[in-house]
Amino acid sequence: MEKINFPKRFRVYLPLIVLFLLLVFLMPRSPKFNYDYRKGSPWMYETLVAQFDFPILKTDSQLMEEREAAEADIIPYFRLDPRVAYEAERKVASAELGGHSYARKDISDAVTFIYSKGVLLENLNQDFQQASLEQDDLIYVQIGKRTSKIPASEVFTLDQAERVLRSAVMTSCQLAKVDSLISASGLEGVIVPDLLYDSQMTERVHNETLDNISRTQGVIRSGQIIVSEGDIVTAETEQILNSYKAEYEMNVGYSGPTGFHWAGNVIISLCLVLVLFFGIFFCNTRIFEQYNKYLYLLMVFTISVVASSVVVRTDPALFYMIPFTLISLYLLAFFKKRVVFTVYFISLLPVLIFSPNGMEIFMMYLIAGVVGMQVFGYFNRGWLQFVTALIVFLVMVLVWAAFRLIDDPSGLTNYRVIWNMALAAFMSVAGYPLIYLFEKIFSLVSNSKLVELSDTSNKLLRELADKAPGTFQHSLQVMNLADAAARSIDANVLLVRAGALYHDIGKIANPQCFTENEAGGVKYHAGLSPKESAQEIIKHVTDGLALAEKHGLPGVIKEFINTHHGTTSTGYFLTQYLNEGGDPEDIDEFYYKGAKPVTKEQVILMICDAVEAASRSLKDYSPESISSLVERIVDGKIGEGQLSQAHISLNQINIIKAEIKTYLQQMYHSRIAYPKRHENTAK
Repeated sequence: MEKINFPKRFRVYLPLIVLFLLLVFLMPRSPKFNYDYRKGSPWMYETLVAQFDFPILKTDSQLMEEREAAEADIIPYFRLDPRVAYEAERKVASAELGGHSYARKDISDAVTFIYSKGVLLENLNQDFQQASLEQDDLIYVQIGKRTSKIPASEVFTLDQAERVLRSAVMTSCQLAKVDSLISASGLEGVIVPDLLYDSQMTERVHNETLDNISRTQGVIRSGQIIVSEGDIVTAETEQILNSYKAEYEMNVGYSGPTGFHWAGNVIISLCLVLVLFFGIFFCNTRIFEQYNKYLYLLMVFTISVVASSVVVRTDPALFYMIPFTLISLYLLAFFKKRVVFTVYFISLLPVLIFSPNGMEIFMMYLIAGVVGMQVFGYFNRGWLQFVTALIVFLVMVLVWAAFRLIDDPSGLTNYRVIWNMALAAFMSVAGYPLIYLFEKIFSLVSNSKLVELSDTSNKLLRELADKAPGTFQHSLQVMNLADAAARSIDANVLLVRAGALYHDIGKIANPQCFTENEAGGVKYHAGLSPKESAQEIIKHVTDGLALAEKHGLPGVIKEFINTHHGTTSTGYFLTQYLNEGGDPEDIDEFYYKGAKPVTKEQVILMICDAVEAASRSLKDYSPESISSLVERIVDGKIGEGQLSQAHISLNQINIIKAEIKTYLQQMYHSRIAYPKRHENTAK
């Protein structure tokens, strides 16, 4: 069993403790009981707990349905007549088989087998039932003084039994004219039903079944929750409440101490905090290491708790106006959908506790939020965001209308609620720009920010294109290659695209140092020693970090700059240095001083950067050549320990390699050679 490693730093649990105390303070505190309820309305009171055991009474409609079902479901009753099997055996023993007398034992065995199960008429010809039995029907069989209820499939019908006998004769005698032999030997009619239908006993047992229909269904135990605060009183809940009320008249009413109520709130608050903690833990444990993201998730949950508490203390009708769907968009800006759905689902749980009709509100915002997450990926720019708001509004109205159809169709004309839902949907768009404030406060990078950074018309990337056009083209190729690789393993595509565009911006400081930017005839490294050349090459990482700092690039982008070479060496100049007799002990200056990649996105960029650069030197772009190149580079990175700290599996690396090979083969596919036109060809 895999060992579960919980976070060990106290700072992970400190905000949870604060959140727990806040929940206890905001929880409803009224300890009164009230039984004024009706089906379709929310339970407006505290959670009702049974003070004693009581049976759940069935409703009149349930009793009638059960009686009608029982009347239609008549189980026929049969008595076994042992004389029938004896008579059949006697007929087999006296049958005139002629030259086939050797088959008598096989035929006798077949008859014995048939009557070991029993034979009945398939059509019982009852007056009060259409009595054609199906294989999955049940029957009563009385053998002596013992009665058993068995499936009809366990006994033979007359037709089935006759087929078994005929098959036995055919197998034993190896004779084509089986029917003639059976007729001539006297075996025809030897099989007679031995399970005799008893109509009187069938009716008697049936009537007893009807009389014994229980008026109750199950028992509610003392201490069991009957209905929770905010739950809609459904037909089932009303039935339990009616049963409880019937028994309650024989018991003294109970109103527990306030301390018990506080204890309940403490337990519920603790459970909510634990659900949130484990929700994050099972989705992505690395979030606890990214403390700013962790605090952001707790903040989003707290917003939901505070909003629910404030609304229930002012006007519960305002629950329809609170844009809870905005929470899903706030989460979607920084996290993958798996984390977003889990935390969003948990963030709506306080609605179940605080709202008078919590289930309806919960379902409405849950479905609208999920739909909003999906469509926001298509309609997230400019006026198209209002398309998202419209779709969210329509979903909310649809779910709300569904509950009205169940509870009270006349409520569909409550236009105030519809107007409140329209405002909630609109505020889902109007409140989204706050994401940029949260981005600043928590030092996060939203998907919108990544899209903005990936715009090649921004100032820093235009400078890269102007001063180092070869590097810019290399970065574009790496971006496209990394995009394909990231999609193949469900990595953050927007993040890896932005990282690819900026990973080499340090080359702006000295573009001629790199071969892709060399002007014709100019050799920058001519006259430099291998060590000096290596230092000039390595410097582009520190120059890139300095430029990123100057232009205010986010920390996640700086990490790409610092990790895209990891701690590898400048292989070309290191080899040149050693070939010229350099000291193998003095090679530290040929190695990058960056960090090894940790995330999947950083690993993808390191591999794609190296592969794209190396692919330019290939003379043969056959699938074998490309495959060999990719395998050699990835194996080299692994062999050098560059991926030793990365959160990536071997299977994901294999998927990335396959995707890169496919992409390169498509990029370097062979072209059609156009024929030359002869000079004498007519124009």
